[in-house]
Amino acid sequence: MAAGTKKASKTKEQRVVLVTGPSGAGRSTAINVLEDIGYEAIDNLPLTLLPRLLDGPPLGHPLALGIDVRNRDFSVSALIEVIYTLARMDDIKVELLYLDCSVDVLVRRYSETRRRHPLAPAESPIQGITRELDLLGPIRARADVLLDTSDLSPHDLRAEVERWFAPDTGQRLAISVHSFSYKRGVPRGVDMIFDCRFLKNPYWEEKLRKFDGRDAPVAAYIATDPRFAPFFDKVVDLVEMLLPAYIDEGKAHFSIGFGCTGGQHRSVAVTEKLVNRLAQDGWQVSIRHREMERRGLTGSTDKRGDVV
Repeated sequence: MAAGTKKASKTKEQRVVLVTGPSGAGRSTAINVLEDIGYEAIDNLPLTLLPRLLDGPPLGHPLALGIDVRNRDFSVSALIEVIYTLARMDDIKVELLYLDCSVDVLVRRYSETRRRHPLAPAESPIQGITRELDLLGPIRARADVLLDTSDLSPHDLRAEVERWFAPDTGQRLAISVHSFSYKRGVPRGVDMIFDCRFLKNPYWEEKLRKFDGRDAPVAAYIATDPRFAPFFDKVVDLVEMLLPAYIDEGKAHFSIGFGCTGGQHRSVAVTEKLVNRLAQDGWQVSIRHREMERRGLTGSTDKRGDVV
């Protein structure tokens, strides 16, 4: 097991996850998931009551608190002050989970449900959405975990929340590794990004084009690039140096992204290889192939290149 992974968290530490984000981004779903995995969940608790809730010894179970603009005494400055206050307390481990979402998707969700936006009850949803995103900007910037739900189904969101906040297994750092296409933009909330577009591209090999980076022929082809092995070794060296340091700093989650042109071959192959390496070293690691998920390619491919 890599250095630092056995370091235990404080046994008397109270874990508190604050869940927020724009209305319609999935906050209620996230709260329900946290409750399902053992958190005591309280939604829309007035911020002024939070100190009373945490006054006294640890509760023996983690807390998930839903906070949004409908809270009776909500303000950005008040929430930031609460975060700072809790972070300074030795017996409290506070984390801010921010559920983000694109404007277009939020508008579509409001259109489908025909709900009124809390910041624009007599106006169009787009006006309320714009106001809320502007209002929450400073809070978003302070998020410990930022999940963009624009392309996530409720099932996908549940998996992501469980991945980040499932009860502690003894390792204090959860790692996620993502592949993505630069054509569709850099994923939000990723701590470290590597560009794989300098590697040999299997797309230009007709027999490999319909496969993806999880398939052995594609991975083998990329590995023939003389720059691949030194690149991967340096990435592993850097990651293995940083992870124990982030544990010492108290960071609970760390995400790594690999990008290429289409998000199908090079970034996927490198992501798979790094995940396997970290898992072999005993790290708690999860994987996500963004572009494969967008196209529904969750299985492997056969020799004809058809999804199976």
